[in-house]
Amino acid sequence: MEPLTQRHKTRRVMVGEVAVGGGASVVVQSMTNTDTADAAATAQQVYALWQAGSELVRITVNSPEAAAQVANIRDKLDAMGCGVPLIGDFHFNGHKLLAQYPECAVALAKYRINPGNVGKGAKRDEQFAAMIETAIRHDKPVRIGVNWGSLDQSKMARMMDDNAQRENPLSAEALMREALIQSALESARQAEEIGLANDRIIISCKVSAVQDLITVYRELARRCEYPLHLGLTEAGMGSKGIVASTAALAVLLQEGIGDTIRISLTPEPGESRTREVVVAQEILQTMGIRSFTPLVTACPGCGRTTSTFFQELAQKIQRYLREQMPVWRNDYPGVENMNVAVMGCVVNGPGESKLANIGISLPGTGEVPVAPVYVDGEKTVTLKGAVIAEEFQAIVEEYVKTHYSEGGALRREQKIIPLKAAN
Repeated sequence: MEPLTQRHKTRRVMVGEVAVGGGASVVVQSMTNTDTADAAATAQQVYALWQAGSELVRITVNSPEAAAQVANIRDKLDAMGCGVPLIGDFHFNGHKLLAQYPECAVALAKYRINPGNVGKGAKRDEQFAAMIETAIRHDKPVRIGVNWGSLDQSKMARMMDDNAQRENPLSAEALMREALIQSALESARQAEEIGLANDRIIISCKVSAVQDLITVYRELARRCEYPLHLGLTEAGMGSKGIVASTAALAVLLQEGIGDTIRISLTPEPGESRTREVVVAQEILQTMGIRSFTPLVTACPGCGRTTSTFFQELAQKIQRYLREQMPVWRNDYPGVENMNVAVMGCVVNGPGESKLANIGISLPGTGEVPVAPVYVDGEKTVTLKGAVIAEEFQAIVEEYVKTHYSEGGALRREQKIIPLKAAN
């Protein structure tokens, strides 16, 4: 695997106990979609997102009722043993809510301020300053989060007028991108002039088009050293949202741009909010940037695999691995790097299984109904009968206990399985 481009140089900002930028690992974050005024429901969703692996969680603070519950939510999370930093998402009335509910201002680990939704004219500067002064008073970092759906219209109008006078005016798309960048950087400079330290500022400029996002963040990285929060806003539902977010973020991450990410998926009815956390982790892990949970390698299936058994086993094992990670993360350090292969026939099955830490090659159509299992490249047992799935899961469990418990590191060092090349 070719090494990733050297990370874009940024300052380090501490959000609670989580380091963002300054060479720290790319941080995964997410956002609740509960009514923050419902403290119990919001605390439960924050806890679920944290359990899934979200390292920062943003909550909406849009009303007095919501602001009044933030400290209560923090207390509930602490009682559950969940120390994940909470970020307050403010639009329109943040200056009032932070002033009227100081316990909210204290309980939050960071404030997100959208300069396009702070106010207009002189009120904009006054209300923005009030929020920054609150951040300074409570020693909180701030994300200045510009969004092209809520860009400061007065600024955009001025820039359009100036652009019309240019000998070679920018296109409407280029002007919009420049307005986003200027809004973020000018607001950051204004925050510094008010007194906020430059290592307490994170920047984001979110758009919903892949090529625009790439262009904007390349330019942001060129112009500043603030940590950058990446995300394709309003990415969409299902595969479209996942593909669009991956297409945009993978390019930037490969270029070393981005210090924290969020995947803004629209949940399908009944779908868990944690899906966006899983997608963010899988982007980082499949790119070789970070590891979060053991991954399952499985073949796509073909005419040789008319049975769905290998698909069901792969799904079951992947779900099992994710469900175990909240416990394994503490008890079995390094287990997140483990690779499991569940293959469907003899063509690639044995080879892929040997390259994984643990692999099983299930019989394809017309093959002998047996399933050899490989552990660290060596065939150890052949499974058959109606309980293959249960027996294979038991082998995975035993491998984790023996290879990632205390003393397991020595065994891993004695036999390193090389990473296989991407297909």
